[in-house]
Amino acid sequence: AKGMSPMRVVGIHALRNAMIPVITTIGLQVGVLLAGAILTETIFSWPGIGKWMVDSIFRRDYPSVQGGLLMIAVIVMTVNLIVDLLYGLVNPRIRHVR
Repeated sequence: AKGMSPMRVVGIHALRNAMIPVITTIGLQVGVLLAGAILTETIFSWPGIGKWMVDSIFRRDYPSVQGGLLMIAVIVMTVNLIVDLLYGLVNPRIRHVR
């Protein structure tokens, strides 16, 4: 009806609407991903933030544990901020009108 190609219609209309739940799920899964990293790194003895946190807890290195928790919190908050900004771009119902 508008004279647009089928790929453009899919890109503008279908893909935008399909991205809304995908973006929401990405934001929710970051915490689960970090928790899974802790478990995976501990089981396989891979060096990383998870193994570092578990070793710090067993050594009772409280400043290191606090720093690791702060780093994880900053990562989760940053990803959630990016998700919220992207959600505002993709979902036209919550855009701010000037």
